[in-house]
Amino acid sequence: MQTNAPTTTTTARPALYHLRQLDGIRFIAVALVLFDHWMAGRVDVPLGPLGVTIFFVLSGFLITRILLSSKDKLKDSPNGGLGKYLKIFYIRRTIRIFPVYYLVLVVLYAINEPPVRQTFGWLALYATNLYMAYYSVWMGTVDHLWSLAVEEQFYLFFPLLLFLVPRRWVPLTTMLMIVGAVALRYVLYRARAPWFIGYVTMPACLDSFGLGTIMAFWWLYQRERFQQVFQNTIWIWFSILLFVAVLMLTKIVPAVPDPRGWQGHHNVMSDVWERLAASLVGFFLIGRAVLGFGGPIKWLLENPVSQYMGKISYGLYLYHNFVFNVYHTRPTHFTIRAWRRITDVLPFLNSSYIFQFSFYLALTLVIASLSWYLIEKPINNLKDRFSY
Repeated sequence: MQTNAPTTTTTARPALYHLRQLDGIRFIAVALVLFDHWMAGRVDVPLGPLGVTIFFVLSGFLITRILLSSKDKLKDSPNGGLGKYLKIFYIRRTIRIFPVYYLVLVVLYAINEPPVRQTFGWLALYATNLYMAYYSVWMGTVDHLWSLAVEEQFYLFFPLLLFLVPRRWVPLTTMLMIVGAVALRYVLYRARAPWFIGYVTMPACLDSFGLGTIMAFWWLYQRERFQQVFQNTIWIWFSILLFVAVLMLTKIVPAVPDPRGWQGHHNVMSDVWERLAASLVGFFLIGRAVLGFGGPIKWLLENPVSQYMGKISYGLYLYHNFVFNVYHTRPTHFTIRAWRRITDVLPFLNSSYIFQFSFYLALTLVIASLSWYLIEKPINNLKDRFSY
């Protein structure tokens, strides 16, 4: 069996070393989102939601691993170490996430981007998803920020919860998160609430984070169980087949009309069970990547392109919706105008959409790379001053 990390005993608290193949998982997740937003109408598969869900599971794993390790390290500190535990976590999260996020908001506000001007307060408070749920609207160029809002809202309560809950109760807490999220989505579905409320609200996403949490718990304290569950790749294929089955049943089960007139084929499969099935795909994929894939999958996750794309995945996700989104980008948008000028000179580029897709990808890569090297990486280096 390939390994992605040093060998440790099941009782030792492993160091927070870098798990290389998880950068490749980030690349896969962001690629699914970009492909969905740039190819919608050409591929009728919810790849974007799958990519976002994989990010949620990955966040649950990484954050729980950090928090439980920090809690163990500080357990003998005066007053239990709660203050230092929260201080270090929030400082490091702020350094990593806030600077480029708020810079983007300020720039978009300055250039008079309509949804940013109209909802700046909601965006600044990481409440994009709450705005969408309350007013039952999407938000155009900033609607993808709902997932970042979900993650920030999760960070508000979860570190304290994990510190206060005794270690032996973490699995039970995780199970309550998973069951509670599925139950909430079912209640919203039965109440005929607009389908996207169950899609963008943080409590309805907790099954994804919960699966990441139990994965981290096993990795830290029950290593043998972790290896037993994730060393066999058959579970990855099983979860993918389950996800495909849910998608097929979504098409077979009659659609339920949305009370607000939203388009799309929605029913109990899409609104309740799809996220859980997608979370299981992320669960088994990430768990196996932690142990370390071998063969072609190892190459896919560890080759320089995947590693680089995973490293800048935050920027790719943050910027791609402003470059292009098939759902809301207007014909007067600067990228569309630029593409028309290019094809006026090189008309053969209109022969296939792959050329236009490549143009959007190249532009997003340039912006995300500049963001990484000029803004994110220098600021991110400040995290070294606040180690766990």
